Amino acid sequence: MSGLSPKRRWLPPLIAALIAAVLQTAALGYMVESRASILRSGKEVLLKTVPVDPRDLLRGDYVILSYDISRLPPELFKIGLPTVAQEATVFVRLAPQPDGFWAASEASFQPLAPADGTVLLQSQPFTYYPQSSESPTSVDVAYGIERFYVPEGEGRVLEQARNAEALSVSVRINDAGRAQIRQIAVAGAPVYEEPLY
Repeated sequence: MSGLSPKRRWLPPLIAALIAAVLQTAALGYMVESRASILRSGKEVLLKTVPVDPRDLLRGDYVILSYDISRLPPELFKIGLPTVAQEATVFVRLAPQPDGFWAASEASFQPLAPADGTVLLQSQPFTYYPQSSESPTSVDVAYGIERFYVPEGEGRVLEQARNAEALSVSVRINDAGRAQIRQIAVAGAPVYEEPLY
């Protein structure tokens, strides 16, 4: 018969469960706060969306978003494109345009230096494969802002506005180049705004 009392036998599992709960809560708090930090203090830019292939429609309760900065033409890469396959991140310099939107003015597979009046955006990591043709096509990148969750049944209106090029997205970008969607507008009128928490 064990020398431990029933109360003491439950103590180690209880402590382990408490530690696990605290760690999970801390991890969740960190994710929420890092998102809120970008929304609170990031530089705001307005991005133009582009139509999405009609076969790639609303998935569940979110809308697929694509931007004119999602496809980067080779001429934006002033240093050139890599010649070997590699795990890569693309750094994009955004500059304001006369119509109020921000557009890519430069891109690089290496970090770019900050410049006045511009904002640096960083793509998500991806595997880059060099193109075999003499005239390479655009480099497709994602920034982590390609989905927007909506209340059930409300996505079709946004899809239609997106495909009619009437949808715009206000994004906040922090100093590390990470982005969060702040607001969605249709024909310039806000329809969804992300709360900080």
